Amino acid sequence: MKEKIISLLDQTIEELDKDKISDILEIPPKEDMGDFAFPCFQLAKIFRKAPNMIAQEIAEKIPESDDLSKVEAAGPYVNFYVNKEVFVNEVLGKVQKGYGSSDIGKGKTICIDYSSPNVAKNFHVGHLRTTIIGNSLYHIFTKLGYHVERINHLGDWGTQFGKLIVAYKKWGSKEAVEERGIPELLDLYVKFHKEAEKDDSLNDQAREWFVKMEEGDEEALSIWKWFKDISLVEYKRIYRILNVDFDHYTGESFYRDKTGAVVEELKEKGLLKESEGAMIVDLDEYDMAPCLITKKDGSSIYATRDLAAIFYRKNTYHFDKCIYVTGLEQKLHFAQVFKVVELMGYEWAKDQLIHVPYGLVSLEGGKLSTRSGNIVYAEDILKESVSKIKEIIEEKNPDLEDKDDVAHKVGIGAIIFNDLYNQRIKDVTFTWDKIHSFDGETGPYVQYTYARAASVLRKTGLTEVGEIDPSLITDPTSVALLKEIEKFPEAVKTAADRLEPSVVSRYVMGVAQAFNRFYHENQCNVEDENLMKARVKLVILAKNIISDALELLGIQCPEQM
Repeated sequence: MKEKIISLLDQTIEELDKDKISDILEIPPKEDMGDFAFPCFQLAKIFRKAPNMIAQEIAEKIPESDDLSKVEAAGPYVNFYVNKEVFVNEVLGKVQKGYGSSDIGKGKTICIDYSSPNVAKNFHVGHLRTTIIGNSLYHIFTKLGYHVERINHLGDWGTQFGKLIVAYKKWGSKEAVEERGIPELLDLYVKFHKEAEKDDSLNDQAREWFVKMEEGDEEALSIWKWFKDISLVEYKRIYRILNVDFDHYTGESFYRDKTGAVVEELKEKGLLKESEGAMIVDLDEYDMAPCLITKKDGSSIYATRDLAAIFYRKNTYHFDKCIYVTGLEQKLHFAQVFKVVELMGYEWAKDQLIHVPYGLVSLEGGKLSTRSGNIVYAEDILKESVSKIKEIIEEKNPDLEDKDDVAHKVGIGAIIFNDLYNQRIKDVTFTWDKIHSFDGETGPYVQYTYARAASVLRKTGLTEVGEIDPSLITDPTSVALLKEIEKFPEAVKTAADRLEPSVVSRYVMGVAQAFNRFYHENQCNVEDENLMKARVKLVILAKNIISDALELLGIQCPEQM
C-alpha cells in the first residue's frame, strides 16, 4: 500500500522522485491522522509557499483511487486514509509461505567470517557477540537468496602458541591438560604472562618456539595440534547449545603455507619496506599506521594470514562480498588489510571487503579480559540463563510439558535477543532481570507471543484457513497487525543492507506488540464461524511471521510456555 501512495504522490509532485517521496512519507502517531502522512515542509523552498498551502494543493490533485477512502490536508501534512477492506485483501493475498524471501542474491556468494575464538582459550562471553551477529547475518542473507559460506577463522596460529608451549613444558603436565582441558591451558597462559613480567627471556623462548612451528618442527606442531583439538571439542559444544554451525573451520594455520605468495607479490609490486628489521606496507598517505607483514625473525603475523585468507576465499568461493564480524577495536586492522589489497591492484577490495564492528559486552558492568584470567565463560552464561528460565517456568507453569526443552529455547533466546535488539555498535550488558522478563522488549516476550498464538490455534482447532471475508478484520487492531506483518520483506532487506540484525529484532517486537493488542480486543473462539476463521487467519499469519523473523535471529520458538 505504501508503494501505491508513493506512486500517487509521484504523479502529483514532479519536483520529487519516488525515492525522495519514500524517505519523506511517514506513518502518523495516531490513527485519526490517517494511515500515511506526507509532510510538506521540504517543499516550501521549492514552491515558495507555506507548507499548509502546499499540502492543500497536493491533497486536491491526488488522483482518485479504490485503495484510498480519503485524502485530506491537515496543516502542513497530506493525510492518506487507506480503504481498509482493500488493504486487508491485498495483504492477505501476498503474505503466503516464504513471505520475506527474495531472489535478489541469486547467483551471488557472501563469505561471513565470525566467531573465530582463539585456540587454547576458553570461549568467553565476549565471543558470543560475533557468533550471534554472524549467525543472524547468515540467516538474513540466505533468506534473500544468497549463497553464504560460514567461516570460523580460528585464532590457531601466532606467538601466543609459542608462549603456551613454553608454559606447558615448564609448568604443565600431560595428565593435567587431559583432565582439565582448556581451563588448564588458560591457567598456563596466565602464568606465562605473570612470569614473563619478571623474566623477559621467556618471551624470547616463546618467539623461538613459534618460529619452530612456522618451520614445521615436529614436536612444536604436535603440541600445537593437541591444544587445538582440545579447544575444538569445547567450541563445538557451545555452538550446539546456540544451534550454530559453520561450513569451514579454516583458522590462521590453514593459511601459513599461503603467506609466502602474498609476501612475494607485495615485493614484486614494490609495496614492501623494511622498518627496524620488520617488513611493512607504508600507509602514511592514508592516515593509517603501517601494516606489519613479517616480523624481524621473518615469521608471519595475523595481517599476513588475513591477506592470504582474502585471496584464498576470492579464488575458491568467488565471493561478491566478504564480511568480517569482529569487535570495534579491530577497525584499524581491517582498514589496513583492506587498503593493502587495494594497493596491490585489486579494485574489488573497495566494496567487497567489509568489516562489521560491534561494541563491548559485559555482565552487570565491567570489561572482560582473557590475559588477566578475569573471564566469564560463555557456557556458564548460557546454562545460567536456561536455569533461571526453568525456575520461572516451575513457578508460573509447573505442569508444562517438555520444560527442559522450553527452558533451553527461551533461555538461549533471551541471550540472543538481548544482544541483537540494539544496534550492534552499542555495548551490551547482561542483566538477568531485564532479559528474562516476559513483559517489555525481550526475547521471552516475543516467544510468549508466539506460544499465545499457538494456544489460540489449539483452542479453535484450526491450523489452516482458506478464503475469508476481509471486511470482518477491518477493525483498528486487526489492520494495525496487518500493517506490521506487511513490513517483513522490507525489514529483511534493510537488515541486510545495513548489516544490522537489530532491524529484524525491532521489527518482530512490533509484530508481537501489535498481535497482543489484537489478541486482547478480538476473541477468536467465537460462535460465528466466518468471524472465527477471519480472526484465526490473522493469528496464523502473525504466528508464522514471528517464527520466521526469530529464525533470522537464530532463536527457536516453543509451542507452549
